[in-house]
Amino acid sequence: MNRILVTGALGQLGTELVPALAARYGAETVIASDIRYPADSRSVHTPTVRFGSTEVEFRVVDCTDTAQLGKVIGESGATVIYHLAALLSALAEERPQLAWQVNAMGTFSVLEAAREYGCQVFVPSSIAAFGPSTPRQDTPQETLQRPQTIYGVSKVTGELLCDYYWTRFSVDTRGVRYPGLISHGTEPGGGTTDYAVDIFRAALRYGSYTCFLQPDTQLDMMYMPDAIQAAIQLMEADAGLLRHRNAFNITSFSCTPELLAEAISAHIPGFTMRYEVDPLRQAIANSWPDRLDDSEARKQWGFSPSFGLQETVTDMLDNLERELQGLQER
Repeated sequence: MNRILVTGALGQLGTELVPALAARYGAETVIASDIRYPADSRSVHTPTVRFGSTEVEFRVVDCTDTAQLGKVIGESGATVIYHLAALLSALAEERPQLAWQVNAMGTFSVLEAAREYGCQVFVPSSIAAFGPSTPRQDTPQETLQRPQTIYGVSKVTGELLCDYYWTRFSVDTRGVRYPGLISHGTEPGGGTTDYAVDIFRAALRYGSYTCFLQPDTQLDMMYMPDAIQAAIQLMEADAGLLRHRNAFNITSFSCTPELLAEAISAHIPGFTMRYEVDPLRQAIANSWPDRLDDSEARKQWGFSPSFGLQETVTDMLDNLERELQGLQER
């Protein structure tokens, strides 16, 4: 039985990937890990943690500690690693030294452990791996990458490390460049595209939202179910079909805060948006592409998202309305 270790399991992506992996392969195959126990954990000594209705084994792991990673992999028999631990873009700019340690050195440690134990590894990259000199429209799979943030620099480093460990040591590394991710499952975690999550909760609770990006800031987005499906699909893909193996461009739709607000207004009449631009996050957003070309992911392993802008807005509002009703009934 293959076992799967997920680092950074308590983050936005991990909290939804863990139950998806458990549903697909069995809860007994998944080991969730993070640098801390969840705040609502029953005990700091508990061997399992619940992700929604799914309960899986849980380990506290510092992803920058190769020896600790190796111990967990050896004890658990993990053969697959989804390495999700990272500081996101805006938070990383506030703490660049920590961001480098977690994002770059953490990836190095995971790849070293994977080399030693023969594990397959998924390492997500980001649209942040591009910079202002990258073509903004239909950004190619292979193009100039000169990011101007520590988050982007660390993600490019991770991409290159994954390629190196594949060509030098035959570690089966795979990954995608995620756009902004929209999810109702967790609160935002310090990213530049967090407005696209915050706006839904604010619309339902207050009927208005104050956005930290300019109204015409165009960025690629993806709804979380498509992000989860892409990760699992790529890891299951026939290795012989993968010419690039890691850092595949993927996207679902491109939109601006203004367009997203209009789509929400169709469901919540009277919803209003105002703008108080955060210079740091606006500068980061301005350095990223408007639209990625994800044709290589579609050709090489069949990537095909299910949620466009309208489908995402409808599903987000439906799920958040149910959550809010549940809180009010308690």
